[in-house]
Amino acid sequence: MADLQGDKPTADNVEKSDLVGDDDEFENSHAGRAMTRRILWKLDTRILPVLALLFLCSFLDRTNVGNGRLYGLEKELGMDAKDVQYDQGLAVFYATYIVSEIPSNLVLKKVTPRIWLPFLTFAWGVVSMCQGFIQNFAGFVVVRAVLGFTEGGLLPGMILYLSSMYTRRELALRIGLFYTAASLSGAFGGLLARGLSELAGHGGYSAWRWIFIIEGLLTVAAAGLAALILPNGLAGASFLGEEEKAYAVRRLQRAVFAGSTGSMMNPEYEASEKFSWHEVGRAVFSWQTWLTASAYFGILSGLYSFGLFLPTIIAALGHTANAAQLWSVIPYAVASVVTVIVAFASDHFQVRGIIMLFTMPIAIIGYAVIANVHSPSVKYGMTFLMATGLYSSVPPVLGWLANNSAGHYKRATAAALQLAIANCGGFVTVFVYPSTQSPQFHKGHTIILSLLVAGWFMILGNVLYCRKINNDKTRGKYDQFIGSGDDREPSFRLVL
Repeated sequence: MADLQGDKPTADNVEKSDLVGDDDEFENSHAGRAMTRRILWKLDTRILPVLALLFLCSFLDRTNVGNGRLYGLEKELGMDAKDVQYDQGLAVFYATYIVSEIPSNLVLKKVTPRIWLPFLTFAWGVVSMCQGFIQNFAGFVVVRAVLGFTEGGLLPGMILYLSSMYTRRELALRIGLFYTAASLSGAFGGLLARGLSELAGHGGYSAWRWIFIIEGLLTVAAAGLAALILPNGLAGASFLGEEEKAYAVRRLQRAVFAGSTGSMMNPEYEASEKFSWHEVGRAVFSWQTWLTASAYFGILSGLYSFGLFLPTIIAALGHTANAAQLWSVIPYAVASVVTVIVAFASDHFQVRGIIMLFTMPIAIIGYAVIANVHSPSVKYGMTFLMATGLYSSVPPVLGWLANNSAGHYKRATAAALQLAIANCGGFVTVFVYPSTQSPQFHKGHTIILSLLVAGWFMILGNVLYCRKINNDKTRGKYDQFIGSGDDREPSFRLVL
């Protein structure tokens, strides 16, 4: 490791032999562990807060229509009272959101993350503001369609981006930390909507209009901040020293060449990788993609029902609109804490699906009870189980597919396709929670319950499938892929 102690190496002059011997010894030394901690601290404090902010804005701008609904959006726009037009507007949003995910991830490498992620954020922030000026149902549908198209690429882009910064052993916790922003946005969104409702009448605008306008402005500001701070990759991170940059890249490479599960990909191979439809096909026809996506479909169906309809559910239990916003804060806050704890445990024990086999039943119990009881206090108590089980299952399922996919375009396609399939859960939410079922929502809760139970079995199936692949690699069935540089390498062990 003379080059780490004397000459300063670059990310481009790394030899494979260096990555297996000297780096392994250095990484396990006191100096190596100290450098790793220093690098991770800088990544965690510079990148994760920005991504968390963008994701919080995403959730706010996606779900504030539920808050606006409580302040007269439908009535002022002349929409029907039977939820049909409101549901159509939400369905259009989810349709364009889903369509945009895979194309967005495929262009991310070409445009670069530092430009693409802030651009998407700026675009949907402007569109969100426009919602505050619409005058009729047609305007509502058009703006929601454009909002979905601009916002759809953010989450798959962030997962892909993080997977090029952190090893597999570190990814779930980082996803959990920024995804916590989603659960906190449920709390913050309710509080913010409650505060912005006080602007009703100012400038001739209703409360719901101010919610869209102000939250859209906040998103535009967040986009500007992201453009200034986010680096394109480890080698371009200005907050890392030259020695730290080189070692940060080398520690990702080292594990691949050493045959460890520590890294998810070969940065040099992926940096030079050209677009290939074959790699896209490997992702599309992967059992892991469809099993994890199907399970995530059930989870997101529950999350969307929770995020869009919790204020309405609480209000239907006898609370005023303002009180409903405040009472919705507590389940989200509890879920955010548990989500980080579960993500930490997932990284520590290096399991993804196995831990979901324990978190998903928490939500399953919550939905099973709330669908069949009539006590308002018991129902509210069940929302804690629902939020905790759903949110804590997300970091493992998102990290799992990224962990087990190597080759940039396969991982980009798999991550986006997983989210595209899962986000179809938005359509389920739109149509299974009509206000005519309030306050019991027996049918809606039962449908989500069924999806979660099916998802649990999908996760179990993928755990068994990944175990089979690892056993096959041990038996030499994948030796033909030695030197491929992707997840088919015999030394590339799948995370369970």
